[in-house]
Amino acid sequence: MRTQRMAVSVSVLALLTLAACGTEPGSGSGGDGGDTVQSDVPVTGVAWSVDSLTVDGKKTEAPEGSRLEFDPKGRAKAGFGCNHISADAQVEGDRITFGKPVSTQMACDEATEKAEKAALAAMDGEVTAKLSGEKLTLTTEGGDTFALSEEKPAALAGTRWAVTTLLSGETATSVPADLPKDRVPHLTFGEDGTVHGNSGCNSFHGKADVKGSAITFGTPAGTRKMCPEAEMETERAVLAALDGPATYTIKGSTLTVTSKDGKGIGATATPATTEGTQEHG
Repeated sequence: MRTQRMAVSVSVLALLTLAACGTEPGSGSGGDGGDTVQSDVPVTGVAWSVDSLTVDGKKTEAPEGSRLEFDPKGRAKAGFGCNHISADAQVEGDRITFGKPVSTQMACDEATEKAEKAALAAMDGEVTAKLSGEKLTLTTEGGDTFALSEEKPAALAGTRWAVTTLLSGETATSVPADLPKDRVPHLTFGEDGTVHGNSGCNSFHGKADVKGSAITFGTPAGTRKMCPEAEMETERAVLAALDGPATYTIKGSTLTVTSKDGKGIGATATPATTEGTQEHG
């Protein structure tokens, strides 16, 4: 497969506040708020994963890692593991009005394409947001729904982070989907101030001094194999983001690392493997 790279506009994963219309009087307007009727849906600072989409009465389970997020500039962004979907999103009270969604055009597997088509259909027009515990439901005027769940932030250290996106300023490029399985870039931070993983061709290890939201990387060291150019290009981009001072954010299962010069990576928490520290090579 010929490597496909898509440049898309990105911004730091951000917060959504469904307006500020206050609290309407209700039977439970007391201090605990248990039965309070609210005109706002409080989702500020929460990362949401997409569980399923129901369009025209047909329910589609979302692929693992699917998410829908909103940025403070009025844009909604959805991802199901392949293409980037975005749309304008005007928020008022518990209503969100989507503009016409747009999507990148990478070829995806059948299950992902099905979820993406359902999302494109639902992210077009007005939806009503309803929060119940850690579950959020977005319902269109025609009755189509997004079912979402709150994502708890993954821990930086001890989590295996699979790199999915290469960042350069405000441009993001998807990691090539056709990389060999053993060369998909990933990294794991240790509690001892180290980081190790694979950068797209070679395994690497190095220092990672974490203080608050800042990370200072030492120059990474690793094996010195040569790989096809697509893999080497990915490797150079990954290593550039892991050298020197950087900042990081974690929203749910998504990690973003951005170096001082604007280079960076986006990564997703994945199940641990048996690789462990054997990657130190």
